[in-house]
Amino acid sequence: MATPIYEFAQIPRVDAADQARAGAGRVRAEGQAPVVGVIYNPRSHRNLGADFDCGLSPHVHIARPGDRSQLPIALADFAARGIDLLVINGGDGTVRDVLTCGRPIFGDNWPAIAVLPKGKTNALTVDLGIPDNWTLQDAIQALDHGGRVFRRPIEVAPLDQTDPEAMQTRVSGFILGAGAFTTAIRAGQGAHRLGAFNSLAVGVTAVWALAQSLFAGRSNPWRKGARMRIGLGAADVPMEHSGRGDPEMRQILFASTLECLPAGIRPFGFLKNGLKLVAVDQISRRTTALIPLVLLGKLRSGLRERGIHQLAATQFNLSIDDQFILDGEAFPAGDYRIEQGPELAFVRP
Repeated sequence: MATPIYEFAQIPRVDAADQARAGAGRVRAEGQAPVVGVIYNPRSHRNLGADFDCGLSPHVHIARPGDRSQLPIALADFAARGIDLLVINGGDGTVRDVLTCGRPIFGDNWPAIAVLPKGKTNALTVDLGIPDNWTLQDAIQALDHGGRVFRRPIEVAPLDQTDPEAMQTRVSGFILGAGAFTTAIRAGQGAHRLGAFNSLAVGVTAVWALAQSLFAGRSNPWRKGARMRIGLGAADVPMEHSGRGDPEMRQILFASTLECLPAGIRPFGFLKNGLKLVAVDQISRRTTALIPLVLLGKLRSGLRERGIHQLAATQFNLSIDDQFILDGEAFPAGDYRIEQGPELAFVRP
């Protein structure tokens, strides 16, 4: 369901009739089978060449949207059926597309969600504690007999399109990054081609990024970063800068609402809840050498003075002259508002 670069104008529109189909959900009688809607992405890494069992149950409805434009139709149909569980069979990019296209349909009233980790990257399922071999039947059973994890996705909207009636112009996801993060994602694609996925791909990419940052010059993309302005909260207060390097540049920006990240990294230190971000100025090589200790949460003092800013925010504005990444896909330079979406209930074992 991906395109080379995600343009907000390409987000599928949802008409008023489709929006009206989403209700408060149904109340199941005791012992009644749940109604389940499955979004199956046949192009996800671990789904390639695999057939999905459509005869599992008459209460299970499976949609195979060929591209994003078909997602709202499938989700509106699920909403009209009053599904109890929405299963997303794919990776982080599929989750992003489903949450983005489903936001105008379900609003703040989503059914329970289960994610089957079938993509090249599955950071969300790492956070939820979902095993790699989780099946559709496991997810359905977990609806009544498993646990719940509550997360609010990141929502990104162009600053000139923040009218509530323009909800379809918002994109939802869980991991946002810019600067050297964009360069790292491209390197991560190379790791995928070498057969490294999930936490292994994160580890390989992190080691490569560290090596580049230690030995590259200021003009190298790994150290140069991107020109960006970060305004915190509703008051749009400019984020402080350490004075390291160009004050208009940040070497890297990373933001997420997840609490546990692949490979056990802890870029936000001991911050866990809500929207968290870390911004890194054009730091020295000496500070770069300390990054592994920062990611492991073993170095906490003097970080702001060194050019590493870890904080939580209700929202922030981002003006950037380069692409940024949301759940593995590139978005164009521009001015954006980043905040949290509705609280979603994810089922887990």
